[in-house]
Amino acid sequence: MRNQIEDIRNTPNVVIVGGGLAGLFCALKLAPRPVTVITAAPLGQGASSAWAQGGIAAAVAEGDSPEAHAADTIAAGAGLVDADVAHGLAREAPARIDDLLRYGVPFDRDLEGHLAVGREAAHSARRIVHVQGDRAGQAILAALTTAVRATPSIRVVEGYLAEELLTADGAVTGLRLRKAGDPIAKPVTIAARAIVLATGGIGHLYAVTTNPPEARGLGLAIAARAGAVIADPEFVQFHPTAIMVGRDPAPLATEALRGEGAVLINGNGERFMQAVHPLAELAPRDIVARGVFAEVAAGRGAFLDARDALGARFAEKFPTVHASCRAAGIDPAREPIPVAPAAHYHMGGIAVDARGRSSVQGLWAAGEVSCTGAHGANRLASNSLLEAVVYAARIAEDILGCEIPSPAHLAEQPVPRNCAFPALAAQNLRAMMTSHVGVVRDRERLAEAVRSFAAIERDTGNIALRNMAITALLVAAAAFARRESRGGHYRSDHPTESPLARRTMTTLVQAREIADRLAELKRTPQPITA
Repeated sequence: MRNQIEDIRNTPNVVIVGGGLAGLFCALKLAPRPVTVITAAPLGQGASSAWAQGGIAAAVAEGDSPEAHAADTIAAGAGLVDADVAHGLAREAPARIDDLLRYGVPFDRDLEGHLAVGREAAHSARRIVHVQGDRAGQAILAALTTAVRATPSIRVVEGYLAEELLTADGAVTGLRLRKAGDPIAKPVTIAARAIVLATGGIGHLYAVTTNPPEARGLGLAIAARAGAVIADPEFVQFHPTAIMVGRDPAPLATEALRGEGAVLINGNGERFMQAVHPLAELAPRDIVARGVFAEVAAGRGAFLDARDALGARFAEKFPTVHASCRAAGIDPAREPIPVAPAAHYHMGGIAVDARGRSSVQGLWAAGEVSCTGAHGANRLASNSLLEAVVYAARIAEDILGCEIPSPAHLAEQPVPRNCAFPALAAQNLRAMMTSHVGVVRDRERLAEAVRSFAAIERDTGNIALRNMAITALLVAAAAFARRESRGGHYRSDHPTESPLARRTMTTLVQAREIADRLAELKRTPQPITA
């Protein structure tokens, strides 16, 4: 059911922030326990889940196994995947696919009625379940949205952003919301002792991204401001094949195209990935992204060529990609598609345990805003939607087994001042993230980015920009501190992996300390040590 904002102060004691796959799946799994879902965009829109083309990885085909799926996940993660998490994720995958089927998701089937599976990069078997080739995200969100609207225990509040978590004695006590798109509107404060953040990723902090505008790192920022531990924020996955046709966000040419035989060529018509990695176009994403980046940086350009692999079958097999290309005047059945790397997925996020609990009492996180240890330094293709549903279900089970205190009466909260959103400042932040904290990084540019983002956080009068700057600062500071290259984090000044594989566990306080040290070094120049 949908309620007006005036009714939200009488919330049940479970609040979910985010209307993507993780948030909606968690709400459905909590039924019939009352829950409120708060989303800035209309339900089912504004979520990266809806843009996912590849599908969901699950060992459901004959000859495949959860053990093989987990092994591929661990191998792709460049030494930082939590093996127990990977095995748990793979074991639970078939059950979560069954859940989605019950909610009405029309996964593709073969002629015998079995789930049809495709292969993507770094998977040792065909195990990606799809919907109409490249429409998995849209179809899943549509089915779950219908199910949520039909569930009486779920209250949906649309058009509001969560701009701050309220806490006392290390536990959440509530949320401060503000009407989306109206920075000077009076904020609304609600009390809640159980909050699930499912706010998505950080892609729109970059100038070139495949993510929707809502993916600005909001959940990460408000959790960090509340004192939550943040894990592995430096690891950002850049999709190798964003379609470069001048759109923001950039349309995505799904990895499944390469799984079906499409190849990468440069402007001279030469395949270049064969010289980079034995798996060529099906190498791990970070390697392919850097291969594409190098061709673009060298001025040769990069193109995805599906003419021989798909030809006239392109429109039928990949209708979403075909439509994006045709809208830009490209016929992918007859000509190569111009591509470049784009910020696509954040492996880091709010550190959570096996039940989805953060370090702040009463705060859970699921989906891309969280960091479970499943992805390590480099996410295996199509594991993100799987992780979202597995942890959403675990969180629901955990909450259903908890004794949640009744919401306390919140004292009158001071109304924070907020100026109009400074679009130019946000544009400059995004440009610096792409140029300084992008596919290839180095110490001087990272140091400049850390100082810049800390200054924005300190000086801006706009809360939305402050939250963007906080998340950008967490990413840049952790990238500065990691003096090696691993997975999605590549430093040209430290191009090799350290012998010791270690995860990052950090806080906003620690990121600010790095910024303060770099600011002092700039005032009294000394050699930078990271």
